[in-house]
Amino acid sequence: MPRSSRKKVSVRTIEAKEPFDIDEVFRRLRDACAELPKAAMFDLRDRGYSSPFEQLVGSLISARTRDETTTAVCLRLFHVANTPQAMVSLSEEHLADLLRPATFPEPKARDILALSRRILSEYGGRVPETVEELTSFRGVGPKIAALTLAVGFGRPAIAVDVHVHRITNRWGYVHTATPEKTALALALELPERYWIEINERLVPFGKWICTAARPKCPVCPLLSLCRQVGVADSVMTA
Repeated sequence: MPRSSRKKVSVRTIEAKEPFDIDEVFRRLRDACAELPKAAMFDLRDRGYSSPFEQLVGSLISARTRDETTTAVCLRLFHVANTPQAMVSLSEEHLADLLRPATFPEPKARDILALSRRILSEYGGRVPETVEELTSFRGVGPKIAALTLAVGFGRPAIAVDVHVHRITNRWGYVHTATPEKTALALALELPERYWIEINERLVPFGKWICTAARPKCPVCPLLSLCRQVGVADSVMTA
């Protein structure tokens, strides 16, 4: 069809909205994400790097770093050192080299060495299991702590990044202004059985389908459930 003859049609007029059913949402998310690249920490878990220490270090490395870079860097690093004991045997310069091309390799090397030393000296070589203790490590914020608890320990914890924050607000499931407030709202609203899985699904879903700019609403399997809060009407050809 010639470009000039295309008709813009709002997706809101095409799909009638269904009652928002979180169980149905996750059923559709699993299908939608089945062939998408995995979020880095879940990819590492599925490759066998699921210990609390590996997940803590990997999550710290992942900050402001693309998933594919995080995975490659962690695979190289963990071949050399994947325990606190092995990590503290590395020099800061060697560790920074191993972390490249992740972002901020020098500060991350300092933080990883510092938390490794504290885990050995204060916790007997075991990663602590509370948000308060984890976030006392330099460089470890709430999302990193939640990923460590969720993926490393298998404990219900909600890791909220930009994708989880954006998409759950776009659904109309929560109504919050920051990721921190989204984490609190989801802890009240989201069934605990989905606390770990929500990050696993929404990271790839947010990167490839429910993107920040120009989300692919016309082909989204959640369109009939999503309230599209804050989304300008998407268009499709007709």
